[in-house]
Amino acid sequence: MLEINKKTNLLEEETYKYRVQDVAEPNLYRDLYPYTEVPKISFNHRRVPMNMPEEIWITDTTFRDGQQSRAPYTVEQMTYIYDKLHQLGGPNGIIRQTEFFVYSQKDRDALYKCMEKGYKFPEITTWIRASKSDFQLVKDIGIKETGILVSCSDYHIFNKLKMTRVQAMTHYLSVVADAIEAGLRPRCHFEDITRADFFGFVVPFVNELMAMSERTGVPIKIRVCDTMGYGVPYTAVALPRSVAGLIYGLQKYSDVPSEMLEWHGHNDFYMAVANASTAWLFGASAVNCSLFGIGERTGNIPLEAMVMQYASLKGTTAGMDTTVITELADYYKNELGYEIPPMTPFVGQNFNVTRAGIHADGLLKDEEIYNIFDTNKILNRPANVSINNVSGLAAVAFWINNHFNLPVECWVDKKDERILKMKEWIDSQYVDGRQTVISDDEMLYLVKTYMPELLED
Repeated sequence: MLEINKKTNLLEEETYKYRVQDVAEPNLYRDLYPYTEVPKISFNHRRVPMNMPEEIWITDTTFRDGQQSRAPYTVEQMTYIYDKLHQLGGPNGIIRQTEFFVYSQKDRDALYKCMEKGYKFPEITTWIRASKSDFQLVKDIGIKETGILVSCSDYHIFNKLKMTRVQAMTHYLSVVADAIEAGLRPRCHFEDITRADFFGFVVPFVNELMAMSERTGVPIKIRVCDTMGYGVPYTAVALPRSVAGLIYGLQKYSDVPSEMLEWHGHNDFYMAVANASTAWLFGASAVNCSLFGIGERTGNIPLEAMVMQYASLKGTTAGMDTTVITELADYYKNELGYEIPPMTPFVGQNFNVTRAGIHADGLLKDEEIYNIFDTNKILNRPANVSINNVSGLAAVAFWINNHFNLPVECWVDKKDERILKMKEWIDSQYVDGRQTVISDDEMLYLVKTYMPELLED
């Protein structure tokens, strides 16, 4: 039977309605996931259309998934970070939501303090166990949306829950119905979807959820969880590892609106950011992130990375205050004692710092040659150099010009005789095998010795 597809406005064959396949044995995709070998990527050469929604946004899990792999935040720390997420997301709410635990008194205290601020964005949501008492707890707090775990791979259904697929789906549907009855908007976390039987379980289950949403008038969000980081962004990859295929399939076969689709990924195979961007490009409105990627095992999608991806894909920051990224990085380092790896993009100590003399020479002539963008304007972090035995004269001159914020017309030239003397001192430090970089204090000592007028000014 032919019918008009409301998305494409074209005549298409009526979509087959998949039913759950209640198999006797779990499908563990051993050809893809042999466990004793690196997982395989299978291609089927089927390409799905790119279909980025008009509106895309970021959701945050810093206080939930991000808190599962570090020391718990204090109430004051959570309140400060929430303030900064609000500021970073801007008036248009590009950081749309953030989720909290509610089981400890400390988490509830932090949640209440954040709610008192009255911010529209990020909206506060929760993640809870699937029980009526938990639903009532969240409703009493005044939360409107909550996450519910609905693990969907046979690894979880058979080996963890000890259920069949029909039993699992029946249980999940009853839990979601309880949440709706309690007056909550359910957000279903499809855990381990990149090892799940997409047409044998995921699609039939989502179809039932969409039918429930239509009957009750309550929107049901689908969080697509790449729990183990198995997803890949390449085109023509077979399910269940294809990010594009998963997002397209949920829209095509289950009629899930873009605004109800949210991608949640992990970084086990270094694919977190690429997969999240792919989810946006192929139809999911939301990607779920944590600050600096802090989260389970190798971490979540770094929120700051998706801020930059948003600006790249949309051509605008849409009111986001990107300088807050640097403020948060400084806060984590100075107040929380969290060491961000120095090579981390946008926030690491060495992010826009060069040691190579040839690079420093380029920075001295034109910063744009070796800096990815105006990091001073966008992140409140000017380009910098680190001085060592291979830095060269240009690096010494650039450090001085940059550190003292000298106007271009007053820049010190690398051929200045005083720079030559400083470089001689620096080289002497490495004669006996020194390995560390020259510190800022040492550089200031050289300035005091050879250019004291800069310190006087």
